[in-house]
Amino acid sequence: MKHLFERSAVAEVKARLQHLRPDSPRQWGKMNAAQAVEHCARGFELALGDRRPPRLLIGRLIGWAVKPLALGNDDPMGRNSPTVPGIEVADARVLDVARKRLVTLIDRAVAAGPSGFTTHPHSFFGRLTPDEWAVLMYKHLDHHLRQFGV
Repeated sequence: MKHLFERSAVAEVKARLQHLRPDSPRQWGKMNAAQAVEHCARGFELALGDRRPPRLLIGRLIGWAVKPLALGNDDPMGRNSPTVPGIEVADARVLDVARKRLVTLIDRAVAAGPSGFTTHPHSFFGRLTPDEWAVLMYKHLDHHLRQFGV
């Protein structure tokens, strides 16, 4: 299973990010490429503990059951997967600025290693181990890179 403690997975997502263009056509969803990259940066802020949203009721009810299904295999995230409230991006963004911000957050997470990930519960899945955060962040990046065919 790919995760962000694996150097090759980090190199892969960074290379794929460089192939993203402002006019890359989306294959699903509503965000353009710059908005999706900013959305991914906000996801990293969750993983690093910079954003600390409250638990969702639906997550408290079923998050524990969905977590192993979502994080326990190499299956990619499905199209139009639900978004954690607070990390949506609807306003205009500049791709190069968002990409630079995302790469900085990826590098920060990788440099910190397991101790860099938050112990604050994910709003849907609940408590995640550093390994689970590393898998989720890889899958989230992959999901949005696939959204734009890179």
